[in-house]
Amino acid sequence: MTHPTTQPPQTTQTEVRLIRRPTGMPQADDFEFVTLAIPDLQADQVLIEATHLSLDPYMRGRMDDAKSYAAAVSLGTRMEGGGVGRVIATTSDKFQVGDTVFGMLGWATHAVLPATTLRRLDPTRAPVTTALGVLGMPGFTGWYGLTELGRPKAGETLVVGAATGPVGSMVGQLAKLQGLRVIGIAGGPDKCALAKDTFGFDDCIDHRAYNSVRDLRHAIAQAAPDGVDIYFENIAGKTLDAILPLMNTHGRIPVCGMVSWYNAGALGATSTTQGPDTLPRLWRTILVSRLSVNGFIISDHWDRYGAFLADVAPKLGHGITYHEDITQGLDQIIPAFQRMLLGQNTGKTIVQVA
Repeated sequence: MTHPTTQPPQTTQTEVRLIRRPTGMPQADDFEFVTLAIPDLQADQVLIEATHLSLDPYMRGRMDDAKSYAAAVSLGTRMEGGGVGRVIATTSDKFQVGDTVFGMLGWATHAVLPATTLRRLDPTRAPVTTALGVLGMPGFTGWYGLTELGRPKAGETLVVGAATGPVGSMVGQLAKLQGLRVIGIAGGPDKCALAKDTFGFDDCIDHRAYNSVRDLRHAIAQAAPDGVDIYFENIAGKTLDAILPLMNTHGRIPVCGMVSWYNAGALGATSTTQGPDTLPRLWRTILVSRLSVNGFIISDHWDRYGAFLADVAPKLGHGITYHEDITQGLDQIIPAFQRMLLGQNTGKTIVQVA
């Protein structure tokens, strides 16, 4: 039996709609802010007032109308994404007004969602923003990719791109706890300092300090004198080119993301000029070094989320820490998203709405 809906104090909401497919970096003109009425709740629905919205690199792919592992966001509709908020009205017995929940709220001030799609959070156990990062999808992504596909062993060497992001920092910290040598790749000296001083990496390479693949490869080789056993792929581009010849026999490459190519379009072309075909060299390296290269999409593995929480939540503050980059205001969501794609964020990118 459901209880009566509590009347919400607000009657309107603001959402950000995708109105044009971006070419390259998404621009403000690709979106519009729309104020509309909050709909009446149907049975077993919940009205959430968003407090924090997650920004993640995968969202750039959802803006393109191209074949992928998930459908593109339709033009004229709310931009999708996870968020945390407070229940302000409900027709479901599963939630009460005042509960804090996680759900796919989208880029908006409010969302009406089925109760079955929401997860209640306990703010007394961890800050609610951790549901968007270290204890949410990004942290889970790093945990699954490393443990299931990286198959780490004590004494090995791991290199991880985007080292201070929520995925990369999880990967590196878990690897350190398991006795690996961990080398991060990050953009800028401040991020490299964060990787070493806060996340405990053994070394960190500032990829922006090297214009050529050869110079970047030399720097990584110096930091990894015994070669690389695991490369956790988040960024691709010149980092991938630099790493491949350094991979040890039977090395593992979990392929999580390719953020350096996301603004180049579905084919990953970085310019209109045709460059050299590097596929034969890549394929030969995989063969000769007997590499295991595994692409994965974390939404295929939600059955393991409970195991992730059981493993990682007790380590929060005891071997696992995190960093958040919080921008204030829904009106700043597009600049915040652009900064993230450019690597100008530090840690998990979040927009605080209320």
